[in-house]
Amino acid sequence: MTVIVKSKKALVVPASVRRRAGIKAGDRLEFKVSGGVINIVPQLPSAGDEYTPRQRRIIDRALAEGMEDIKKGRLHGPFETHEAMVEFLQRQTSRAQGKSKKQPKG
Repeated sequence: MTVIVKSKKALVVPASVRRRAGIKAGDRLEFKVSGGVINIVPQLPSAGDEYTPRQRRIIDRALAEGMEDIKKGRLHGPFETHEAMVEFLQRQTSRAQGKSKKQPKG
């Protein structure tokens, strides 16, 4: 595809070219110039760019809670098999349901 460069500073990449290259809104692109040839290279997100600040705070908080559980010994397993893990979870669920039935309502 050919485009004409206009006096504007921005050079527009046609939608059909972006679509064929798999470029989407929000993607980071690196421009490399060598011998009069411009290469546009998509950049993979780094660990810091992969999540929004809000998502990163939620993830960090959950990781901190998990580490606190480990430090305080609030963990289970390892289990010999996945069946053993499922059996353990079913027992825990039955106990939790039994406790909630014994509590008075209101």
